Amino acid sequence: MGSYSTVLVGTDGSTSSFRAVEAAARIAADAGATLVLACAYHPMPERQRQHAADRLGDLAYKVEGSTPADDALRAARDRAVAAGARDIDEVAVEGDAVDSLVELAENRRADLVVVGNRGLNSLAGRLLGSVPANLSHRSPCDVLIVRTTDGR
Repeated sequence: MGSYSTVLVGTDGSTSSFRAVEAAARIAADAGATLVLACAYHPMPERQRQHAADRLGDLAYKVEGSTPADDALRAARDRAVAAGARDIDEVAVEGDAVDSLVELAENRRADLVVVGNRGLNSLAGRLLGSVPANLSHRSPCDVLIVRTTDGR
């Protein structure tokens, strides 16, 4: 692997994705690279959002717009800082995870995209395709798939 100046990592706020964030942060720190934390999200359908808002009351903002993605990015930033990353950007993107990561990699001129392996070993992942597998075929740059699950 060469030296990287921009490392992009996808997170969905899961424990598994945070392992990928930590690996990407270590790589970015070692290379003196910018770390771009990305979280793709789909807006909640209006009917579902209204139902959640009715139940949550004053906390309804937690399920509106990009708030869940923003929360995941804040938690990812904490993990990245703890792993040594210094230059960190956060991006919440409305859309499909693979499409969003490919577009961000192109727009940010990323040298490396990092994702966790979650989905590679599942039946749904094998039949429908997974984020890591699809990204590895479409990415405009190197892709590192971090082992973030036990593979069972």
